[in-house]
Amino acid sequence: MTLVEVVRQSGHIISLTADGHTGYGVEGEDIVCAALSSIIQTALLGVMQVAGINVKFERRDEEGYLKFTLPELEPQLRRDADMILDTMLLGISDLYESYSDFIELKLI
Repeated sequence: MTLVEVVRQSGHIISLTADGHTGYGVEGEDIVCAALSSIIQTALLGVMQVAGINVKFERRDEEGYLKFTLPELEPQLRRDADMILDTMLLGISDLYESYSDFIELKLI
């Protein structure tokens, strides 16, 4: 099971931790794990490369671990990050609705 923890502060997503493999399918063929990873990693790339925000992150592929934390942001960058990360959360939540036996979602 993959545990996804999304931390909000003042209504804004400030960090995310995803830990573990979903166990939906065999390694290399797990469509749930692949979908979840794609949603999260694409959002992280969007925040870093499209919005230009310097995000601290740690990734350990073998463990299925990814954590990122946003710095304090000026209003325009915060707006850009919110659009990307709120969309990410919509994707994670949708996946969670269908595969809650394999994903645990905590909103903090």
